[in-house]
Formats: sequence, structure tokens, C-alpha cells
Amino acid sequence: MINVFGSKVGHEEIEEISESILKQWMGMGPKTKKFEMDMAARLGAEKFLLVDSGSNGLYMAMKMLDLPKGSEVIVPSLTWVSCAQVVLLADCIPVFADVDMDTQNVTAETIKEKITENTSAIMVVHYGGLAVDMDPILELGLPVIEDACHAVDSTYKGKACGLIGDVGVYSFDAVKNLSIGEGGGVVSRHGEWMERASLMRYCGIGKSGFEASTQGKERWWEYNIVEPFIKMCPSDIAAGIGLGQLKKLDDLQAYRKKIWEIYQSEFGGIDEIKTPKDAPNGDKHSYFTYFIRIDNRDSVAKYLFENGIYTTLRYHPLHMNPLYKSKAVLKNCEELNETGLNIPLHPSLTMDDVDKVVTYVKKAIKEAK
Repeated sequence: MINVFGSKVGHEEIEEISESILKQWMGMGPKTKKFEMDMAARLGAEKFLLVDSGSNGLYMAMKMLDLPKGSEVIVPSLTWVSCAQVVLLADCIPVFADVDMDTQNVTAETIKEKITENTSAIMVVHYGGLAVDMDPILELGLPVIEDACHAVDSTYKGKACGLIGDVGVYSFDAVKNLSIGEGGGVVSRHGEWMERASLMRYCGIGKSGFEASTQGKERWWEYNIVEPFIKMCPSDIAAGIGLGQLKKLDDLQAYRKKIWEIYQSEFGGIDEIKTPKDAPNGDKHSYFTYFIRIDNRDSVAKYLFENGIYTTLRYHPLHMNPLYKSKAVLKNCEELNETGLNIPLHPSLTMDDVDKVVTYVKKAIKEAK
């Protein structure tokens, strides 16, 4: 079966984690610090914080904003469930916004429709790695969380996605562009917020006992807890995998772009297929997923599955999930729920795999007529 998502790891990652194992340092340590420094440099951030998952990174972002309890946070409906869950866990209310049909991103217009006197923040998602048009959203004057989990290599007007709003969050799970198995990252243009996040990550402890001992403190085992928070520490094993991934990220991204361009060329002239938007001039796409729209989506997906090609819809619109008791009617999200399909795009695909996907998508379209 050809998988719809995937990553590519090898000897670079093995060398990094072997060193940690041989040194008996598998928890958060020197590899974590090195990865954080390298990621900060790559993104152009003053500081980068590695955490144990992108979802937890989103929760930390909510806590960094310190929003009033019961206030509303506008969230795109076409996104991963964590975006809404962290709003609820922070004692706020998710309000779902529609997305643009062509980009699958929220816009200033879809957000404006949802702003009330109780709105305290906006969460945007750079869907598939295509940057949201951020300037009009920032002009709305509300704090902005950027979910850049698809967009670790994306830019908007020359600036890294994640560094445009108030807080940015990345994901490094098993199928992301930069994969460490499980992990996430947090950045912010507010230096004091990042200092607070660094303390929160380790259960809200000001300094660990080891840090205190190296600074000459007596009774260094007595630590100061600055605020209540859960543990979100990464490991040096995960960070080591990340360091291996960083060494070849440009090559992995170039290969993703090559597959993207093949699909754009092969599917661009087929009337039944609506292909995804390329990044506008001045922006950079991460090519996390390739999202097409077709009228006979279910039958096409079934045909591809029966011929060894796995596809999916990423994601089922959240406002349609009974948990959230939303009464929203979001026309574009609901249409995308019936027509959208993610087809395989990742660096473990061979060119034979790509040829097979192209061939069978075309056959599926004919079969579905």
C-alpha cells in the first residue's frame, strides 16, 4: 500500500541517537539545546522551545496568551482536533470559522464574521504548508496563534510562518516534514513569553536541581515552582532525530516539491480535478500534503484504495463534530468535506509510486464518470 503521509529517516538520525544512548543521556539535555539553537537559527527566531508534541505546544500557546476564562477563540473548522481541544482546556470557547475554498485557509473575511465582543484571540492554520494571508488578520487587532504544524519550511512575505503572529507552534510527529517521532516547537516574538514558556515546560519549576547546583546554590534540591503546569519536556533521543533531519531537510523539501510539481503538471489540465494553490510570489510552501477536490470523491478514494493507494481527508470539519455543539453553517468547509482528498506526497515515495498515483487517479476519474 502506498501511504498518503510519511517521513524518511536513516543513518544521520541513527548516529545522533546512538551518541545519546552511549552517553546514557536520553532525557532533555545537550541534544535538545543544540536542536533548539539550530531551529531558531533556521527560522530566524530569537529563541525556539522544543516540547513533547505539537498538540501540547498549542496548549502552551493558549496559556502564554493568558486569556480571560470563558472568552472566545476563533479557530478554523478544517483543522486537527487539538486546535479546538486546547481552547477548551484553557477554559475558553472555540468559535469555528470557514476557510477559503481554494487555499483551505482562514481569511480575514471568514474571521470577521465570527468576531464578537467576547472574542479574545484568533488561531490560524497554514493548511498543507501554504501560508495564510496574515497581514489583514493582524490588522484585526487581536492576539494571533499560528498553527504552523504543516509549515516548518513555509514563509510569508519572506518571514518564517510561526513568527508572524504572537505565538507560533510546530509539529514534528511521525509524518511531518521534519519528523522526530513525536514532538513540537514553540516560538514567540515576545521574549518574556518565551521565558515563561521555558519555565512552564518543566512543571513550572524555576530551575532544576542540577542547574541550581552548578550556580553555587546550597540545598540545590529545593526548587521554586513559579506556576502550576504539566510536564512537556522533550528527550535527547527525539532531539537527536531532529538534528539528523535538519541535516537533510533541504533535500527532503526539494523532493517534496518535485512530487508536487509532477502532480500539478499531470492533474492541472483535467477538468474534473481542482488542484491546490501554489504559494504566491514571495512566499514559500512546505508541501506537507497535496489536496485535490473532485465531485466523486468517495468512489475515487475507494478505487485508489482497492489498487493499493491510500488517501484521506485531512481534516473532518470540527464544527460538524457533536462534541462541540456548534450551530455554525460553514459552506466551504462542508463542501470540502464532500469533495476534498489528500493524495500521497512524502519523501519515502519512489518515482514509481508517484507514477502509479498519477496513473490511478486518472483511471479513477474515468471510472467515476
